[in-house]
Amino acid sequence: MSVLELRELQALNTLVFETLGQPEKEREFKFKSLKKWGLDLILGKKGGKSTYFVAEYGKRKSGDIYEESGVKYEVDEILYEMPKNKRLFAHIEMEDGRAYLVGQLREGNENIEILRLPAASLLLAYFKKHRLHHLIEATRNVGTATELIKQRGQEGKPYPFSKLPNVARRFLREAKKIEREAGFGRVALAYYGENKDGDARFRVSWLLPTIALFEIDIAEKADKILGAFK
Repeated sequence: MSVLELRELQALNTLVFETLGQPEKEREFKFKSLKKWGLDLILGKKGGKSTYFVAEYGKRKSGDIYEESGVKYEVDEILYEMPKNKRLFAHIEMEDGRAYLVGQLREGNENIEILRLPAASLLLAYFKKHRLHHLIEATRNVGTATELIKQRGQEGKPYPFSKLPNVARRFLREAKKIEREAGFGRVALAYYGENKDGDARFRVSWLLPTIALFEIDIAEKADKILGAFK
């Protein structure tokens, strides 16, 4: 069988399930999410101006003065609750092919940017902090949506939906639930059956909104079903 014939066979028989819509770009988060991401919220001075900003969790204390990327920071207070009347929003911005997580404190029409960090680095550090090892292993690229890939064994002709084993059907069912919660998703499954040792052979490509994965409940559910599919 030629490469062209193999790819046509796989393209025709790979099962694709999509939750329609655009990947979510902005989401409101609770104050405790900053800690889960490994960040402290600080009230202080940035470049001589009184404002809010973040630093690595536990790294700074009141009275610290430091410089990053040519900007001087002065720490007045580490905050342990949301500033009065403020709400926390975060979204993904793309720049030269790289995704950034941008966090803002919002009150009415006022937005104070408190963080702008490479989304992939922060996402993987956050997965590591919460021991979401299946997500770490599956993460391949990060944009407005994150692509997760899990594969085992040698390729072949994918099974039709009617012949999928229960473990594969369960994965698809749970993946679609997570996509509905996240508001967007696309999962593509090529299940090739078992090898001579009885091990499953398959390839999964799963797209989820990056900003939704910063919600710990969604990330934990995604990690759990990836781990169960084996």
